Amino acid sequence: MDKETVFTNKADEFLQMFKKGEEFTKDLLRENEKLRYRIAQLTEAVERSGDEARVKLYENRISLLEQEIHSLRERFLQVEQENKDFVSKYIEVEEENNNLANLYVASYQLHSTLDFSEVLRIVLEIIINLIGAEKFAVLLIDDKTNEMVPVSTEGMDVSEAPKVKIGLGTIGSVAKEGESYFAADLTAPEEFDPLAPIVCIPLKIKEHVIGVIVIYKLLVQKPGFSNVDYELFNLLAGHAATAIFSSRMYTQSERKLTTIQSFLDLLKEKPRK
Repeated sequence: MDKETVFTNKADEFLQMFKKGEEFTKDLLRENEKLRYRIAQLTEAVERSGDEARVKLYENRISLLEQEIHSLRERFLQVEQENKDFVSKYIEVEEENNNLANLYVASYQLHSTLDFSEVLRIVLEIIINLIGAEKFAVLLIDDKTNEMVPVSTEGMDVSEAPKVKIGLGTIGSVAKEGESYFAADLTAPEEFDPLAPIVCIPLKIKEHVIGVIVIYKLLVQKPGFSNVDYELFNLLAGHAATAIFSSRMYTQSERKLTTIQSFLDLLKEKPRK
């Protein structure tokens, strides 16, 4: 075999090996491509599975957060309501304290003088400012006639106020029984009736009634009475009654003393020659 033939055979073998190597490389590349594709599928599946797990975790966390927010919202609403109740109670207590302070000042004023006219003036101011009455009268019992006569009024003339026998009608019954009267409807009627008050408060010293406060109309800004107002009525009735009775007795005694003193002065005068 000559050298050319040997060389040709070697070249063919090399080409065959090269072709096999090329095919093997292509096979490796195809397998590698398949593996890459599979890896990509697995990676996607893993990532998808991870997303679902994370989504599930996030959903659980969101659910817990929503429950917590709902609980906090309910607590907030509860605290807000408690604050409103507290503010309401604070305002009520503050109002009561103010009324009691005003009543204390008014009571001090009532008992600071023994002038009958001054006491009546103070009583009128208390009824206007603390009770919120616009039209009313103060009636005192005349022991000689056994009837109540008006001694002071507001929003009306004294001549318009009634004279009432004890035990007759609403006003007379309050004077006899010593129990306050409050009409079911505190709105003043269109036609004024002196014998039909919306409120009637007895003026009492212990159980002895000396007169009544008769209210016919409230101020516009006073639609009704609160619990504090009823307490004010009770306190006012006692303090006003004591002040009126004391000042009345003092005024009467002063008049008597003045009369006696004038009589003594006349006796002391030297007879004219």
